[in-house]
Amino acid sequence: LSEHYLKKLNQTEFQDLLLIRGNDLLRKDSMLLKSNTFEKLLIANRGEIACRVSYNFQVIKTCKKMGIKTVAIHSDVDSSAVHVKMADEAVCVGPAPTSKSYLNMDAIMEAIKKTRAQAVHPGYGFLSENKEFARRLASEGVTFVGPDTHAIQAMGDKIESKLLAKNAKVNTIPGFDGVVKDADEAVRIAREIGYPVMIKASAGGGGKGMRIAWNDEETREGFRFSSQEAASSFGDDRLLIEKFIDNPRHMKSRFVLADKHDNALRNQKVVEEAPSTFLDPETRRAMGEQAVALAKAVKYSSAGTVEFLVDTKKNFYFLEMNTRLQVEHPITECITGLDLVQEMIRVAKGYPLRHKQADIPINGWAVECVHSGIQEGSDISIYYDPMISKLITYGSDRAEALQRMEEALDNYVIRGVTHNIALLREVIIHPRFVQGDVSTKFLPDVYPDGFKGHKLTDLEKRELLAIATSLYMAEQLRSQQFLGSPRISLAKLDLNNWELSIQLGDGTYSVTVSNNGSTFSVEVDGMKLNVTSEWNLASPLLSVTIDGTQRTIQCLSRDAAGNISIQFLGTVYKLRILTKLAAELSKYMPEKAVEDTTSILRSPMPGAVVAVSVKPGDLVSEGQEICVIEAMKMQNSMIAAKTGKVKAVHCKAGETVGEGDLLIELE
Repeated sequence: LSEHYLKKLNQTEFQDLLLIRGNDLLRKDSMLLKSNTFEKLLIANRGEIACRVSYNFQVIKTCKKMGIKTVAIHSDVDSSAVHVKMADEAVCVGPAPTSKSYLNMDAIMEAIKKTRAQAVHPGYGFLSENKEFARRLASEGVTFVGPDTHAIQAMGDKIESKLLAKNAKVNTIPGFDGVVKDADEAVRIAREIGYPVMIKASAGGGGKGMRIAWNDEETREGFRFSSQEAASSFGDDRLLIEKFIDNPRHMKSRFVLADKHDNALRNQKVVEEAPSTFLDPETRRAMGEQAVALAKAVKYSSAGTVEFLVDTKKNFYFLEMNTRLQVEHPITECITGLDLVQEMIRVAKGYPLRHKQADIPINGWAVECVHSGIQEGSDISIYYDPMISKLITYGSDRAEALQRMEEALDNYVIRGVTHNIALLREVIIHPRFVQGDVSTKFLPDVYPDGFKGHKLTDLEKRELLAIATSLYMAEQLRSQQFLGSPRISLAKLDLNNWELSIQLGDGTYSVTVSNNGSTFSVEVDGMKLNVTSEWNLASPLLSVTIDGTQRTIQCLSRDAAGNISIQFLGTVYKLRILTKLAAELSKYMPEKAVEDTTSILRSPMPGAVVAVSVKPGDLVSEGQEICVIEAMKMQNSMIAAKTGKVKAVHCKAGETVGEGDLLIELE
């Protein structure tokens, strides 16, 4: 097009022109790829990864772009899940427990035959690193979008992969290179290695089936829980033990992409952040060379991740190789521009890689906190992984990526489930994290007593009180109006000096507020703050300006009694706002008796009862395990809060319990 013509276009017309041209190119790309890959692909997974495989993180459907129809599998409780709705076809493969659905190879193979799928993408977790599943697919002439069975066997098994890594001259962590038979052998091996040790599932990943032990008792307990979690999550309860590197500087991963023509690419990333703030070019190159050497040693062909542990002196040690797409793959895609799912599908079809190592630069910075496989109305089941969504931000540099993450977390609306947005936001603004001073002990070092939420400064506390007051007043004023007019025409609204009392935590604060249009002037502790907003009380998000400072808040709940919950700076704060008269009268109200929680045990989360260790009449000691609850594939030991006699047991093994359900009573 001529320059003269382009200058005459307005912005909307120009964008439409680009969209038409872009769609034309996509159609040509789709036609080219459709004739050379697969017609139908089954996704043997659930949740956000299933959505990711059929729905590109750049909001372009990877499989649709390639002309591939998608088939979703699901358990009966996942029938309305997002990945089921997004796929072209869906097949139920069994009831909720993973062993009867997403790990049920017979049912999945039947689904493949029923839908005539030509290929299977396993995602991550479940059967993604199961050599038997890959073998069965090959025997039926179905393409497994991943490495061959030899590579899965070699690298998917942590014990075998460690031996192979040693032979390939890859640095490894000292430890026992065989299978640990029982708890007694675990203790013996741990003593020989020297505490602390890491107990982990040979077929594991994602932190499941993994425990740190500092003594014999913790080793026995760790062996029990790790083997049970491994069996539940991976269908394989074998464990290994190795030396735990205390206070490692970083957990590193090297993304590897290899084809069937002996070509391999790599890209370095830190879990949830790419690139690394710590690695120098020499260490990065050395890690990459060892990662590629290991991949070539097993003739690896697909996307995978080689993980290393790095100490403060930049010595690095091989941990494991994940023979699958990694949870954190979107940040690799952000800084490299590659669509890894598309590359995996092309490699599975036998195409050589389209890129050379020199074609893979590191552009910008990406951070991952929490890509989503859920939507409003989705059921969050107790049977599956606790990670329900991921949030990725990208910037030209680290500061921009972190700033966007902070803003994105403030604007992240999620209701109905407990989440960790407050912690994530606090971590990314912490001076140590901002400076790149991060190790695997960051959380226990920074929050030795556990994370309690954001600690408000005096100014931030005044801002919160002023925002809460303004919200309260905006609602009061709205309730006095009907169709824009006062409900009682003769009523006089005194907006000059509203005196209120606010309870926040253990403190009570007196405030005075007046209104002028969309601005409320609030006086708190002798300081006047002006709060301005559109005051759309129906919106889950509210942008407010406090004396020129913009804040994004969420009002989670409010009631007629003056109780209000506000998410401010990532943390949820509960306040109670009363008029001066109501505050004076409230002291005459009887207080609700506090429940004695030392004599009862309630379930801290919804889950399934794995074991009950006591019965009525038994004597228990403080700290003694009395039952085990499994939630989202993680087992949790419930202990007695005091020494006493068991009065009643309200649960039994195999039962499903809800959050707050009574489990055990003590006399």
